[in-house]
Amino acid sequence: MEDHSVDDDNSSIRSSSPANSPVMDRNPSPPPDREGEQGGEEVDAIGETVYSKHWLFSTFTRLIQIVSEQNMGDSDAQMQLPEEDEDELCKIWDMAMDKDVAGFLQEFKAADILLGVITKSRCPRLTEICVGILGNIACFPDTCLTLSQNNDLGVVLLLLLGDTDPPTLLETSRLLLTCVSQSDVSSLWLERVRQQTSVCSSLCFIMCSSTNMDLLVKVGELVDKLFDLDEELMKTWVTAGSQPSDEDEEEEEEERRLDVASSLLEAAKQLRSESPEGLEVYLHALQLLTTIHHGIQTLAVAGGTGQALWTFLCEVVCEDLCQPDDPPVVLQEQKGLLVHALAVLSVLYACQDQEAEHSEADTLLPLVGSMLRVLQYHREVSSGHGQKEKKDGQEEEKVDEQLQALIQTTVEFLSDIITDLTKDAVCELVTRGYLTEKTCLTAVGSMLPQFSPAVQHLVFMLSEADPQLADTVRKEFPVSVSPS
Repeated sequence: MEDHSVDDDNSSIRSSSPANSPVMDRNPSPPPDREGEQGGEEVDAIGETVYSKHWLFSTFTRLIQIVSEQNMGDSDAQMQLPEEDEDELCKIWDMAMDKDVAGFLQEFKAADILLGVITKSRCPRLTEICVGILGNIACFPDTCLTLSQNNDLGVVLLLLLGDTDPPTLLETSRLLLTCVSQSDVSSLWLERVRQQTSVCSSLCFIMCSSTNMDLLVKVGELVDKLFDLDEELMKTWVTAGSQPSDEDEEEEEEERRLDVASSLLEAAKQLRSESPEGLEVYLHALQLLTTIHHGIQTLAVAGGTGQALWTFLCEVVCEDLCQPDDPPVVLQEQKGLLVHALAVLSVLYACQDQEAEHSEADTLLPLVGSMLRVLQYHREVSSGHGQKEKKDGQEEEKVDEQLQALIQTTVEFLSDIITDLTKDAVCELVTRGYLTEKTCLTAVGSMLPQFSPAVQHLVFMLSEADPQLADTVRKEFPVSVSPS
């Protein structure tokens, strides 16, 4: 791979939605009536739409002509797309969002035409538009199936992930995500991804080097979907580059730097302040890594990505989420970020050397404080205000599964940490105001009876650090104070 960076110099990325189109804010009007065509309007129309077949044919003819003209010039020069031609092609891009138009384009063998244009194009904007049209065609199951069966197109699209143009990369990622998200064709695309080894390094390069937020979010969604669908693929990507080879050492070193875990972390850092939704996608992908042995092994390496990830996630949880001046209902909007972040942190805590990695009060104690606050806010929100919905004439509790997962993860992780706390650490928690009567009683109530040993340890430490608080806990809950 060439040594270049993917930035957002070309920031005017076209959305697949007409509403965001730089050319149009609605579907294109049908081409004007031509003499002798009025009587054949119904024959010329595409399906139930008012779009003209004749106009579409002529526009695709012009598209082929554009590429032919480009290839007659300097083979190394990057070409510009004439404004009039761009406008016409963007109309097709918008039109392809209509199911009838997408079906007609498929019958018209548009995928083959667009593939030919993409492979010959020396104009980034032209390539972007062609991939965008394909992306809209792929939004419908029938046309996606036909498109996905084009093996040459599949190969070219995966190779396009190595392109340097951010808008083209965005549309390519969107198209691939659309395809792998459809159950009828996902296995076909997964097999292609497994066979095309450059996909991993291309995506890692984008995550490590791009500052284009839209592109980072879409690539994150693609990686997350691939990992969610194929555990073996995730395992292969995690271990990629770990085995030495006889190839050029400099290239081998570059591949090692672009490992999946550190690439996901780098992209998450970029998105932290810009896109909470995008950050949540990356945290979920990182959480998936912790569900396989190879992923945990990678993160457990001393001084490696796991340590950097621990620091980053502690900052996110303690500085960005569930702050003391937030209303308790903030848990509803932050539950996704919190559950993924705490789940990863709990694995890192369990697999790394606590003395070496987590003894710093500046990271561990604020994390404990944040978890105590999560449990307290949940209690305040849920107490007497359970959501209900009617079903068959009866009211039933509406279960928020993600919120439940957050509370369960928080309680389990907090119990693990409390079991390791020293008297000095407990004193510090009290001094800093993290461990108050309210948060302590809520935490103990959440941990009992499942995590009794952690509660017993906490009360024992409190009996020396804050006897009054220990007495308050014992009055509320029957807890032994003997050391575990």
